[in-house]
Amino acid sequence: MSDTQSFRGLRAEREAEWRRLDDLLSTCEKRSPRSLSDEDLLALPVLYRGALSSLSVARETSLDLELVTYLETLCARAYFFLYGVRTTPAARLRQFFTRDWPAAMRGLARETLIALAILVIGTIGGYFLVTSQPEFYNAFVPEELASGRDFNASREALAEGLYSGAGGDGLAVFATVLFTHNSRVAIFCFALGFAFGAPTVLLLLYHGGMLGAFLALYGSHGLTFELGGWLIIHGSTELFAIVLAGAAGLRIGWSVVFPGALPRLAAASRSGRETATAMVGVVLMLLVAGLLEGLGRQLIRDDLVRYAIGMTMLILWCAYYYLPRRNPHG
Repeated sequence: MSDTQSFRGLRAEREAEWRRLDDLLSTCEKRSPRSLSDEDLLALPVLYRGALSSLSVARETSLDLELVTYLETLCARAYFFLYGVRTTPAARLRQFFTRDWPAAMRGLARETLIALAILVIGTIGGYFLVTSQPEFYNAFVPEELASGRDFNASREALAEGLYSGAGGDGLAVFATVLFTHNSRVAIFCFALGFAFGAPTVLLLLYHGGMLGAFLALYGSHGLTFELGGWLIIHGSTELFAIVLAGAAGLRIGWSVVFPGALPRLAAASRSGRETATAMVGVVLMLLVAGLLEGLGRQLIRDDLVRYAIGMTMLILWCAYYYLPRRNPHG
């Protein structure tokens, strides 16, 4: 009897067991293990071992790739059900905040420094370019974002915008547009990283150039310190989030340029999965930045207090991400 015929006999004998295992796992996945009877629960390990035995034989003797794939998937599902660690949603959430999120950011430390350097280079370049030739201001700052804040505005008008309270509708619109713009930049920095990282670099340079253009504008009216206070209260979180998103994009771009033993698409996909946790953290940081921006615009008008809050947030983020942690497993 050939190997193929032998496996056909095994399939006829075991297929009912595979289907039963599949049905039991599907029931657990859709409902819960509590929906199974005691008999079914006791049968699960036996059915799993039988499926493993069938998979071993199938790999050696079967030419049916679809069947082998089915058994591999079935065994993997059974393994994670029987031996995987099942935690409560609260425990998973706690693990995300205490371990997964900081670890993801620490894993991007090298790319974070590179992204920060690119942003700083763009800021310096934008500042000196606009300072020497103010007509370049409009090239960095879109009209809807500038909203009249350009070199034609008076010092009084620019200063008033920095300290408008809840009634400052113009600044409210400006802040909303700025936050939306920055959030879009962060998402694009990550999403476009697959294109060899080039769009990520260009976005970081452009965003830095825009920041430098604002600094040049307000600096020309002697408002650099005041603008810094208005920006830092939320910008220390918001710009940090953009840098981290850029770092995630650079990680993907690097994996595309240097994929190692994997195909480029597979390498990019793997890096995307690795940086997904970091991007969840970036989104949360942007939400915090939005709250800080609203607080700073409406309630806090003292420059020193704004600087203190902004620097405190930066220190807290750095401590949260980069301070060493005790390994809970040893």
